[in-house]
Amino acid sequence: MVVGAFPIAKLLYLGVRQMSKPLANRIKAGARRSEFFRNYICLPPAQLYHWIEMRAKMRVMGFRGSTIKPLNEDAAAELGAELLGESIIFLVGGGCMVLEYSRQASNSRRKEEELNETITSLQTQLAELTLTTETLDARLKEVNRLLLSFPVPTKK
Repeated sequence: MVVGAFPIAKLLYLGVRQMSKPLANRIKAGARRSEFFRNYICLPPAQLYHWIEMRAKMRVMGFRGSTIKPLNEDAAAELGAELLGESIIFLVGGGCMVLEYSRQASNSRRKEEELNETITSLQTQLAELTLTTETLDARLKEVNRLLLSFPVPTKK
């Protein structure tokens, strides 16, 4: 049945990722409202991102020594909130991928251990059967030797 084959863990991971988007939006809204959050959490990464982006664009266009003006506070807060939201979604997605990988690795490890146990069991049974066969072969040889040692009856 197809429903039984669908891994429930993947569905849960998808749900967690979908729930991370509204969480990221709430954090962005909180960043826009809170001064502390805006000044110490959103603005520094936004200014750094802006500086790196503009520096890269200037180098591509050939301007080497130009200075880069920082973003105004509102634009930086908006950019910082967007960066924070996207990083949360990225981290949740990455966490889901790591969990799925570890789940798959444990499943494959478990299957490999079961296969190794089966192989060991079969090797043990083969050794026991080989020993039994050798024992029966030795008994058969002994019985044949005893039969040949009896005198052959002669007719009178």
